[in-house]
Amino acid sequence: MTQVSRQQWGEASGTGRVDLWVLQSSSVRVEVLTLGAIIRSVCCRGRDGQMEDVVLGYDDLEGYVSDKRYLGAVVGRVANRIALGRFVVEGTEYRLDVNNGPNALHGGLRGFNKAIWLATAVEGGVQLSLTSPDGDQGYPGEVQVSVSYTLQGETLTAEYQARSTKTTPINLTNHSYFNLAGQGAADIYDHHVSISAASYLPVDDTSIPTGEIRRVDGTPFDLTKPALIGPRLKEVPGPGFDHNFCLSSPGESWSEKHAARVCHPASGRALEVSTSQPGVQFYTANFLDGSITGKGGARYGKHSSFCLETQNWPDAVNQASFPNCLLRPGEDYQHVTRFTFITI
Repeated sequence: MTQVSRQQWGEASGTGRVDLWVLQSSSVRVEVLTLGAIIRSVCCRGRDGQMEDVVLGYDDLEGYVSDKRYLGAVVGRVANRIALGRFVVEGTEYRLDVNNGPNALHGGLRGFNKAIWLATAVEGGVQLSLTSPDGDQGYPGEVQVSVSYTLQGETLTAEYQARSTKTTPINLTNHSYFNLAGQGAADIYDHHVSISAASYLPVDDTSIPTGEIRRVDGTPFDLTKPALIGPRLKEVPGPGFDHNFCLSSPGESWSEKHAARVCHPASGRALEVSTSQPGVQFYTANFLDGSITGKGGARYGKHSSFCLETQNWPDAVNQASFPNCLLRPGEDYQHVTRFTFITI
């Protein structure tokens, strides 16, 4: 049985009231904000029975309002990068705000992470809804979006739905940063990761996929068996992992599948992720630099956490060989991701 409660958490200047929803099961406690549909915290037990918050975040609303790293937020209309902030749909070129080097990232300058979502209670959780107007951040069509967070025992489920009045790219994910030792721990070098992907997408120097779908065999990206993150990071070119792992092939039918598992042997905590999405972006917080002061005064530095962003493949709107990311009028966008917090 999951208990669901709500309280006012603050007033965001120029945007309005922000509520905090609490989902409490016998083993996990989740906090959700109506700002950005943010997962503010996930408290779960370790082997010693102690509850620890394993999601990075802020103590107050101002931290989330000024945040530029998408801590805990739902990102959209299109998660990840779109090359040069432009794409063509049905013969029309659309230009987006460029906010990540030469590219558009996570929906634009004011994406879904900065919106106040309308929240209603559902069985075991909360549903958050948003209307993205035609032309929002440069994207075509009015889009009705919802994400439902429900908690059952050890499993937090995120269900995403959307409809559009015009053909538009869409790619929704949650951008929570996890550290299974606790959100204030220094790094994730002692975590083990495995990802159920036989291929990954190599990227150029602006983190746009080159178009190649490369087998992981014999590379540092082979995470089909558990790998200790610290040593593996030394083998990865660049500052760390920030790559899409291919969970299914273009054209495969919609199905939910196991995506990833991360465990922290010292505490006994483990996170298992399943999803219907064709990819997961494994990101090791390469661009956190200690300048962010988080919950309890923690300073979030490089490699202090990891993200498992279940999503379509990056820049799919510009790469015809990637899974389709276009939502057409009359169609339903629907995906599910489950996060299960266990002890080992």
